[in-house]
Amino acid sequence: MTTPTSEPTPETAPETAAQPVEAPAEPPKKRGRKPGSGARKTRTVELTLTVTGTLDGEWQAELTQSGSRVVQGLSVPAAAVSRAAAELHEDISKAIESVLDAARQQHQTRLAELEAELTKVKAALADLQEG
Repeated sequence: MTTPTSEPTPETAPETAAQPVEAPAEPPKKRGRKPGSGARKTRTVELTLTVTGTLDGEWQAELTQSGSRVVQGLSVPAAAVSRAAAELHEDISKAIESVLDAARQQHQTRLAELEAELTKVKAALADLQEG
């Protein structure tokens, strides 16, 4: 004896399941930039310039690009450092000039000491030549 089942058989299935369902037609998506977006993404390059100075007036530069050294221990004149700092920014220039002023003061003090010593040596030499 067979019992009736509630599942539809292919013979009793409704005909609506056999009809394909049409999806609303969408236009194909375009690739690329949005219209009106004319700005390009800026590619940045990382360069680090390190300028090191001493109170003796010796300056050196080092340049690194993305972590690797490009230039190391390059001697740079103090005047060039001063000009470059003035071109970059006023705050940078002030900081560099304060270091340069301290170096100038130290050199002027040393020059005065050497001139005083030279005067003493000249006087001692003059005393030796008189006798």
